Formats: sequence, C-alpha cells, structure tokens
Amino acid sequence: MEFFENKIRPVLVRECYECHSAESGKTRGGLRLDTRIGLLQGGESGPSVVPGHPEDSPFWDAITYSGWEMPPRGKLPDNVLADFKVWIEMGMPDPRVREAVVVESTMDVEAGRDHWAFQSLKQPTVPEVKDSGWAKDDLDRFVQSKLESNGLSPAEEADAATLLRRLSFDLIGLPPTPDEVQQFLDAMADDRETAVAEKVDELLDSPRFGERWGRHWMDVARYAESCGNSTNNTFPHAWRYRDYVIDSFNDDTPYDRFIAEQVAGDLLPAKTDQQWQENLIATGFLALGTKNLIERNPRQVTADIVDEQIDTVSKAFLGLTVACARCHDHKLDPIPTADYYAMAGIFLSTNTYYGTASGIQNRNASDLLKLPIADATSVGRTYSESDLEGLKERQQSLRSQMFDAVRDRENSSQQQTLIRLRAQLAQIQGVLAEVNDDGTPKSLAMGVQEASDFQNAPVLVRGDVETPAQEVPRGFIQVLPHSEAYQIPDDSSGRMELAKWLADEENPLTARVMVNRIWLHLFGEGIVATPNNWGLTGQEPTHPELLDHLAIRFMDNGWSVKSMIRDIVLSRTYQMSSRMNEDHYEIDPENRLLWRASPRQLDAESLRDAILAIGGSLDLQRPLGSPVARFGNNRVGRTLDASLMDGLDDHRSVYLPILRDALPRSLSLFDFADPSMSNAKRDVSNVPTQALYLMNDSFVIDNAKQLARRLINDNGNVREGVMHAFLAIYGRPPTRQEIQSSLEFFSRFRDTSTRRFRRGSTPSDLALTAFCQALIASAEFRSLN
Repeated sequence: MEFFENKIRPVLVRECYECHSAESGKTRGGLRLDTRIGLLQGGESGPSVVPGHPEDSPFWDAITYSGWEMPPRGKLPDNVLADFKVWIEMGMPDPRVREAVVVESTMDVEAGRDHWAFQSLKQPTVPEVKDSGWAKDDLDRFVQSKLESNGLSPAEEADAATLLRRLSFDLIGLPPTPDEVQQFLDAMADDRETAVAEKVDELLDSPRFGERWGRHWMDVARYAESCGNSTNNTFPHAWRYRDYVIDSFNDDTPYDRFIAEQVAGDLLPAKTDQQWQENLIATGFLALGTKNLIERNPRQVTADIVDEQIDTVSKAFLGLTVACARCHDHKLDPIPTADYYAMAGIFLSTNTYYGTASGIQNRNASDLLKLPIADATSVGRTYSESDLEGLKERQQSLRSQMFDAVRDRENSSQQQTLIRLRAQLAQIQGVLAEVNDDGTPKSLAMGVQEASDFQNAPVLVRGDVETPAQEVPRGFIQVLPHSEAYQIPDDSSGRMELAKWLADEENPLTARVMVNRIWLHLFGEGIVATPNNWGLTGQEPTHPELLDHLAIRFMDNGWSVKSMIRDIVLSRTYQMSSRMNEDHYEIDPENRLLWRASPRQLDAESLRDAILAIGGSLDLQRPLGSPVARFGNNRVGRTLDASLMDGLDDHRSVYLPILRDALPRSLSLFDFADPSMSNAKRDVSNVPTQALYLMNDSFVIDNAKQLARRLINDNGNVREGVMHAFLAIYGRPPTRQEIQSSLEFFSRFRDTSTRRFRRGSTPSDLALTAFCQALIASAEFRSLN
C-alpha cells in the first residue's frame, strides 16, 4: 500500500481525477479512476486493468500512448510509467475501497396489500336484477344491477347497420362492404341473435383480426423500428416481432403462453426449429425499447436498458409503475426500491440483442440473434459477388489508412481523419455482419438470451450507477401475495420464473389487467380508467365485481382472448344504442355506468385503412418485412430520410414503418401512440389540422376519385350512386332527406360548374368525387356509434 500511496495515487489525483472521479462529477468514457473497482470495471471499452498483466490492460496502452493518449496534456515521464507497470504487475494493491452503503426502506409493504388491486381474485355473487328480460348473461346482470341501483336503465339495442359497423371496426379495424351491410340487414331481419353470433365468429376468424388486435398490443409493447434519442438508429429486424404478435392474436395463443414467449421464449422447450424461431422472435418484446447509443458509460447504458425493460414488463402485464422505484422507494405505491433491484437482477443476468451498426455516434452497438430457419425470400438488400469484393477491398483500404493516420498522430488534422475513417469502416462492417457469404441477408432477430453468468443487482443510491449499495437477491414485487411461493435458482436469470410468476392464476393483477385492456378497446374506456396504473393513485374500477368475474372467466377459458372478446360483444351491454338520454346524462355524464354505448372516434389506423378500403386500393396481403429492413442500418434524419417511407404503401397501416420521432403523417395527425413508451390508451383530439387533412390531402382525394369512378361504372343513375356511397362510407343506407339533399347537390353542381370542368371530365365524375370527399371529411365517417 505504501508503494501505491507514494507512487500511484498522487499521479492519479493530479493527472486523472479532473475527468474521471466522483469528486469532479465527471466520468468521461464511463471510466472512474478514483477507486480500485472503477479501474477494474473500466469504461465504454470494457475492463480497464487486468491485475498482473499490463500488456492486456487498456489503461496501460492509454498512458503509454499505444492506442489512446492519456492524459491528453502530455505523456507521463518514463519513470512514472515504470512505477505504474510495477504496480499493475503487483496485482494493483489499492486501499481505496468504497465505503459500504446500505439503503434502507421504511415502507410498510404489508399494509399496502390492503389496496383492492392487490387482493386475490374471488368469484363474486351474480346480483339479482329487477328486469330479468334484458340481461343475456351474467356480464349484463352486473351492469344492469349497477344501473338500477343508480336509478338508470339501459338504452335500446343499436340498429343493425350501426352494430355491424361497430363490430367490424372493433374486431378487424375495417368498414363493412356494401354487400356485407345488405347481407347483415337481411340476416338480422330473420334472427338477430343468430345473425350477430355468426358475424362475430366470421370476424374473429378473419386474418384481419390479428392485424387489428395485434396493433393494440404493439401500443403496449412500445413497438418501433428505431431506437429514438439523439442518434435514432434503425432497427431493421423489428418487423419480425410485429408479425409474431399479429400471428399470435390470429392463432388465439393463450395469454399466459403469450406472456411466457415474450419474457422467456428462449428458455421454453421447442419441438421444432419453427417453434424455436418463433420463441426467439417473441423475446424481441424485451429488446424493442429506446436506446441511448451515444452514452459513453457502459454501466449507465446497461442500467437504462434494464430500467426500460422493468418499466415495460410491469406496466404491460401488471399495470404497475415499478420503474418509479429506481431512485428511491415508490412515492405512491407499496414498492420499495429493493423490489426494483430484485427485478433488475433478472435483466442484468440477461443479454439483450438489438442490433445497430457501430460508429462514432453509436458507442453501444449490439449483435442480433441468428435464426435457425433462413428466410424463403430475402428481406433486405442482397449484394452481388462483386459488391462484396468491393466492400472487402474498401474495408482493407480503410484499415490501412487508419494505420497510417495513427502513426502520424502528431499531426493535429489526423484526429478528424481518424473519426471519419472509423465511421466509414463501421458502416462497412455493419453491412458485412448481416449478409451471408453469397451476399444474401442473414435471418436475424432482436431478442434476449441468458447471460454467461448470473448476478444480483446492487441498489443504486438515487439511481446513480457510480454509487452502489447492498446487493439484492433476484426476485419479484413483494406486495403481491403469491410472490412468497417463488424463488429464483442460482443457475438462472429468473426470467422463466418471472414468466410463471406473471401468469400464475394466483397473481391478482395479470388477468384483471388484460381483461381491462380488452374492455377498453371495445367500449372506449376501461373498467379501470387508468389501465397502466393500478396502484394507489389509479382509478378504482367502476364495476369491481364484473372485473373479477371476467378475469376468472378469462382464465377458466384457457386465457383465450378471442373467447373473452366474443363473450363481451355478444352481450346486451355491448350492443346498446348510443342514443342520448338527457335525464341519464345528468346522473352519469361520462357514461361510466354504461347506460348507453359511448360514441368514439376511429383511431389513426382504422381511419387510414377505411379510406383505402372504400377507395378500393387497400392491399390486404402482408408485405414482406418492412421498408426499414430494405434500407438497413441507418440513422433517421441523417442517412435515412423518413419521408421516403411516408404514405407510399397501400398495405394496412399496421405494416407502415414506425420510426421514433418520424411517424407517418397519416398516423401522427390522428393521435397515434408514442412508441417511446408503453401506451395503454391513446389520446383523442379534434383539431383543425385533422379536418384540413381530410379535406385537402392527396391521399384522401385520390381515394375519393377511385370510389367516384366505381359509382359511375357500377350504378345506373345518381340515386343508386348515392345509395352505394352511403353504404360504402357510412355502412348504412341514406335517409330520404339525405337522398334528397344529395340529389339537390348534384343539380346545383351541374348548373354552376360546367365551365370549370377539365378536358375529358364530365359533370358526374367531378360531382361524385366532390360528393365522396365531403362524406369522407364528415364527422360521421370518423366516428363510431
């Protein structure tokens, strides 16, 4: 220790602490040199010193100017360098030991279990109701009982056309065609209940169902195809997770299995390579989050990735804001900071693979998972043999130039040259890493795997990675009563146990949270109005007994999402009219007690898809991959112009490229979910820019023209064209007054606009285009009653 105090510490203090110590508040490159553990941990380039081996120590290379040049003010004298070499060879004796810190909690977790959301599920007694003829099943009885106790009564049934449009948008996100409307009206006239049941089964069996409900889940999973933050590098392989989610909802994968695949798919047994591949892709759920790729401190990067994973998992499956306990005990919920770090250990023991090519602006590049089955059709750019040879030759040339630049480092201009060369080399290496020897793209995916070693996380004082306190064993949230039954073995990250803990039928939150999400998308509001916050500050359920009844039914039916949706939409509650009742409105203005159906606005995807559908240009085939995959590794706004991918695609909106901070305009204008965080429900706005888009955008006008052409070609007169237009756009026949007003419009248009027609146009096609555009831009088209 005397050698260190006399020969080493004074040099470190004088030459290094200014940029690499807690006292200075700086840890450039993520490296701290004011503690022995800081030297061992190193910075952005990994461990800094290997005790006993200076030749293997980046720190030694830096101070001898054999790579980096530290300290930057000038090379240390030879005698000082000799002292450092001796010190490292001695094994780095160093008395600088961090003072042991213990973070204690005063939170009463036991008392927190009194909160309703943490109480175990219990099957409630179905209430008696006065009017026994209205309710179809127990779901309706819970709703009716609440209405009766508040002096309210349910609205009448919605008419056939309104109900069909509601079912179509809610279940598949598309409007019914005119033929479907007419067939449904005829079937309803014969037998309402049979007609509805058959239509519901048809919609649930449609491949469009997974596209609609998969998109709901992608909001929760914060799906995006770029990392966000200042670099915003693309995720060219994120689309595989998108397709996995859509297929899972179409296949009605049991929700407990769906959880397990996303949290621990790589650990699940698989009988075939196809199943193994799907399981790997499912773990992309944990890899899709935002990444700060420019961060220099690797410990900070790891901590932020783990924090984002904890936040998403806890919100998505539990409806809890566990990440609020990162820096201190949760201020509002019974979640001590130790619980946060118990979960952090699970993800610290997990390797996350998200891709992105290394470069000057990406200090935290990652590999991807190699899939066992090659794509039948290549996704991404294929390189010819000459292309590959050219890239390899360019790679060798850049390496030679870098070698020359390093030798000439005394020349001040070489620093910028080195930066440029490293960036170019990284770009080529990124391309070569993602293609096979024949130039075809490799089949890669984002996801996670078990780490090579398993570790418990230390509690970080105020969340600071440089001030660790005591370690916490890997585990779960204590306040949930079933947590005591789970232990994580030493030879596991704990993700498999986490998946089982989440989907345990004794977990009081998981089934409730998912049932509430389903209810939200069918009624516009959840039974719990804060679907991602079931803590003490969240809203209490309007119908707590109904919530538990549905959650238990959900699990009893094998965690089937389709069965739960079917039960709900076949209820009287779902099928009510949205007609206003002023007296009821005075008692319950927000309709929280469900005395009628609440009118809703179409979301961004449904609006865009409906415009494409009525225009006849909607492509229902699933596209191969994503435009982002074809552009490969890029930086949004720098090497990739996001506007190139906006609106050039007639596929369903769920397949549009979703780049953080660069969303397609057709989605961002209409309250699309922020993909940088888990979203339980979307904002709803009605602003002038939306109306201007529907009235003036070329996308709307072009589809209105296409519908107008069909109306001209398929109908014998204007009256028939009007009938067809209303069926196509509103999903209902026009009223007599609407027919009369429409005919008067065409008459006025013919009288006043003849002189303005372009060559080759006729009064009818211009009039019908204007007419169709006006219907599309109306409030009724965007609303769902």
